[in-house]
Amino acid sequence: MENKEQFNGNDLINLGFAPEKWFRDAIAHVNENGLEGKELAAYLEQYKAPPLVDLHAEHAPFSVNIKADNELEALNIESVMNTMRAVMRTPTVVGGAVMPDACPTAGIGTIPVGGVVVAKNAIHPGMHSADICCSVMLTDLGNIDPKLVMDAAHRSTHFGPGGRDRDAQFRFPTELLAAFEGNEFLNDGQMISTARTHLGTQGDGNHFLYVGRSKKTGHTMLVTHHGSRGAGARLYDKGMKVAERFRIKLSKETLKQNAWIPFDTHEGQEYWKALQIIREWTKQNHIAIHNATVAQANAKVEDRYWNEHNFVFQDDDLFYHAKGATPLNAKFMPDITGPRLVPLNMAEPILIVDGAFAANSLGFAPHGAGRNLSRGQHRKSLAHKTIQEVFEQETAGLDVRFFSKEIDITELPSAYKSAANVRSQMEEFGLGEVIDEVIPYGSIMAGDWEKNAPWKKKRR
Repeated sequence: MENKEQFNGNDLINLGFAPEKWFRDAIAHVNENGLEGKELAAYLEQYKAPPLVDLHAEHAPFSVNIKADNELEALNIESVMNTMRAVMRTPTVVGGAVMPDACPTAGIGTIPVGGVVVAKNAIHPGMHSADICCSVMLTDLGNIDPKLVMDAAHRSTHFGPGGRDRDAQFRFPTELLAAFEGNEFLNDGQMISTARTHLGTQGDGNHFLYVGRSKKTGHTMLVTHHGSRGAGARLYDKGMKVAERFRIKLSKETLKQNAWIPFDTHEGQEYWKALQIIREWTKQNHIAIHNATVAQANAKVEDRYWNEHNFVFQDDDLFYHAKGATPLNAKFMPDITGPRLVPLNMAEPILIVDGAFAANSLGFAPHGAGRNLSRGQHRKSLAHKTIQEVFEQETAGLDVRFFSKEIDITELPSAYKSAANVRSQMEEFGLGEVIDEVIPYGSIMAGDWEKNAPWKKKRR
């Protein structure tokens, strides 16, 4: 008697299923149990893709906590509103808010900096972007000379591309390493190697190390600003690929940058855990730099607190995606130990704020001053001056250093929105109460490290 032909992957494809990881287990189950006809159809029902979800016919509601006081700001706000309206048509989205520091980052439909988007049962990697958990930490060092702290910090931190040399690396916490190894998204050799070498580094762009004095106490304060570096960027890439697979299954009309991972799936659970591990890595990154500076300066820690402003925050089945927005509501920060930090620019105080949930803010405040011009546009606007002239005019009286020893004029104060306007709109819209300020003494940033990069030297 002839053996019956085994059920296989081609049979599943002929039944309308696209090849997936579950094929192997399903084929084995069908063959082991000899499923046919109605029994086969009933078993395969669980693997059927849900019907495609349409975009919202009208965008979900969002509050606007920003206003223009000049033509440039009006154009910026118009761009922000256009992109937010497109973002808010994403099927999972139920609400949102725009902060006073809002500015667009890419084409229409990409969440702007200063945007908060609330999604139901969904994590959108594109809405936290590659700089996962970009955050700020403050250490109160008491009555110590700020120059001593600046010098110690300059010896301790690391800006620019890449990570630390082997002999200058910080110890990777054992528990954190185990967490990486226990997560599907984070357990790969390159990811772990990057997390190890980038520990104690701050990257480039708008990331900084800032030293100043408390307006209230006169104490010297150390503040760092950076994200999750290469490890976070690699997680973002993985998350976007998984989200894209779900987008094709669930909502082809959704823009690729707004693809999501359903939280109630295996992938959603693992990605959420990965985000929390990356959050902890970033916190440890701040701590490593602060502790090294404290040791170099032989200083004493009076107080320390931190907050992220580029992350996803959960409240039951709602996920608040903050792309450059500071959480005020305590429920968003399980390890809250103090007020929140809102930096403006290197020549302005860092605001220490407190606050809570409000309907118009969704429990958030601005994360800084934002931009009205792109970096390229800003450079063009200053082309009539030398870089040194701009630097001297905008940093007079401050100890401002660039790690690469090359000034980056796109990070000087004029590159950002008016700090006074951001502060006044925070007050007008009830976006946190300023309880203290860190008056600037100086800061360190990466600077224009690309100016003398090997490929540019070769081109010249």
